[in-house]
Amino acid sequence: MRYLLMIYTNEQADAQATPEQMQTMMAEYNAFTAEASRRGVNKGGEALMPTTMATTVRVRNSKTLTSDGPFAETKEQLGGFYLLDCKDLNEAIEMAAKCPGAKVGSIELRPIMELGDMSNSAPQSR
Repeated sequence: MRYLLMIYTNEQADAQATPEQMQTMMAEYNAFTAEASRRGVNKGGEALMPTTMATTVRVRNSKTLTSDGPFAETKEQLGGFYLLDCKDLNEAIEMAAKCPGAKVGSIELRPIMELGDMSNSAPQSR
């Protein structure tokens, strides 16, 4: 089953990290990515630009409305993601716990709805 692993951290705290702290964090992410790839569950992922670079788009009364920044103010912001293909939710949780962002923020796991096979769209229980 595919899962989107979304990494939420505090952008302001991240921006205040020293170069040494950033180097350590990147080494941890590189190790996590390598393990996910070695296990065959890594199907992709990316780091995201800060929310100051975001544009929110809405359509109301057939008009496209845009605004700068994220949709809502939060203490943690979506900073990146991995797409994992795990055998079940337990394996996805195991991988999420190994993600460096889990130590300073939170990881949201979301099952991917397989539209081609709706019988397989419900997440597997723990």
